[in-house]
Amino acid sequence: MEQGKQLVKIDKWFPSTKKCSCCGAEKPMKLFERTYECSCGYVADRDYNSAINIKNEGLRLLALS
Repeated sequence: MEQGKQLVKIDKWFPSTKKCSCCGAEKPMKLFERTYECSCGYVADRDYNSAINIKNEGLRLLALS
């Protein structure tokens, strides 16, 4: 740990772009699709949704260690 920071590695196969950051449902997405739209009603930019999923997975893994 350096300067109060810790690196948490997320599995490279973690489905960050296919997972709804609101309800957790997964759906396939093609690379050209730029907006994530879930059946729960959540709509967000694909990259923003993915970033939230990566943050949440990192926090989950950090809590386990």
